[in-house]
Amino acid sequence: MTCKEALNFIDSYMDQELDLVRQLEIEQHFKECSACSHAYAERRSLQAAIKTAPLYFDVPAKLEQDVRRALRRAAGVASVPDETATAKGFFPHLGWNWTGWFTGVMSAAAVAVVMLGVGPHLLSPSQDDRLSQEVTSSHARSLITNHLIDIVTSNQHVVKPWFNGRIDFSPSVRDFSDQGFPLAGGRLDYLAGRTVAVLVYHRALHPINLFIWPSQTGEDIKEKTFSRQGYHLIRWSHGGMTYWVVSDVNEKELKDFAELVQK
Repeated sequence: MTCKEALNFIDSYMDQELDLVRQLEIEQHFKECSACSHAYAERRSLQAAIKTAPLYFDVPAKLEQDVRRALRRAAGVASVPDETATAKGFFPHLGWNWTGWFTGVMSAAAVAVVMLGVGPHLLSPSQDDRLSQEVTSSHARSLITNHLIDIVTSNQHVVKPWFNGRIDFSPSVRDFSDQGFPLAGGRLDYLAGRTVAVLVYHRALHPINLFIWPSQTGEDIKEKTFSRQGYHLIRWSHGGMTYWVVSDVNEKELKDFAELVQK
């Protein structure tokens, strides 16, 4: 991928609109090109600033008065109608219901304001959607780039201390060979804006990636299943940790594995 292509694809990449192959290509380019990586970092900073900026404002109290005045000018009415006509919501010399029409205009304006404020949030992917895409991409990248494991061993007592000093938490490491899910090793990865631990297991010839990092809230969250690009994913939180597991094994086998991890 060239720098020109990478810069053209940045917005689509940030909005998760690229196919998996193109997404992996641009991620590889960011690793190799400091200029494009810097441009991407600046775009992420801008995106974060926009999301946290105080973009909501109270409607000025005189808005209704200004709208009424503008509507009167547009209708060719120079003076304010008498109080009786206003109370009835009717302009005698215009022959139409002012209050009803004004209410309709204000309602439409209110809907527009709400959509401007809420619409982007409704169109934006949820945190689960964003993370499921990140996890899927990381899993596929580990297979395509042949970087599935950093520490290769089935000994849980070797894998666990390998993470010491490399991350700021201690993941639980267990081997499930007796249940058909042998431990193959572990590695480091980067998800959700931080370095995470990845434990690698196998089901026959199918690799299973188990991502672990401290949860933001510390609350327990029940498991939820996803499917993306031919992979099955399950996420849950327990004991102050967030877990995501992904593989191309069938959904039942992946649920069986998730249950073993949660025991």
